[in-house]
Amino acid sequence: MQHRTTVRVTASAAAVIAAALSLTACQPGDGDAAAGTPAKTPTTASAGATASHPATPAAETSRPATGGGSPHTAPTTSAPATSVPASAGSGAPGGTVPPCAATALEASAYQAADRPSGTGVGAAVIQFTNTSGKACTLKGHPTVAGAGNGSPQHNRPLTVTPTGAAASVRVAPGGKAWVKLTFVQVQGEGDGYCVSGAKPVAYPTLVVGLPGAGAHQVALSDGLFAECDNKVTATAVTAVKPS
Repeated sequence: MQHRTTVRVTASAAAVIAAALSLTACQPGDGDAAAGTPAKTPTTASAGATASHPATPAAETSRPATGGGSPHTAPTTSAPATSVPASAGSGAPGGTVPPCAATALEASAYQAADRPSGTGVGAAVIQFTNTSGKACTLKGHPTVAGAGNGSPQHNRPLTVTPTGAAASVRVAPGGKAWVKLTFVQVQGEGDGYCVSGAKPVAYPTLVVGLPGAGAHQVALSDGLFAECDNKVTATAVTAVKPS
């Protein structure tokens, strides 16, 4: 009986010794454990460093923002890229085109196909061609005066009756715009006569002015501007060629 008791005590002591050795092997200071496992920074030390030294803004904004990045990517605080808006000048929607200068236009005249019956010119079309390299605009009804050859300053103004609404017409480089003049027609043969009893007048040239676009002297290649009563009906500038 005494021998059996001694055996039990010895076994219990062995178990206690084994547990103690196991606890000793788990201590951080054990040399064998440090050699076999990489050193790790304790969690508490990492949290303390984060609290005392937060990330600086420079570290957050040094990465350029990308369109496909993570939604958690820190937004950049750098200056936004400068974009140049499209110019509104030439052809752009909402752009402003300047009025045509007198020097940008070349004027010519020819007899209209649709004109009153009689022996005079009846009606003439004045054509304005943009000879500049830039688009410009024409608008309004013309002034009209009869003149001699080469003497536009010595003219006789005609009474103009405007017809049609005035609208701005954009004339591209090389483009054209028109006005149509309809006169009080001369009747009869020879020098003809005027229904009103006035004497018919024939002008070698006309001086046609447009608002803001100067005055232009024009002549017909096939006759004179014969008319009665010094009156003329004039359309506004149009982008559609009159007949």
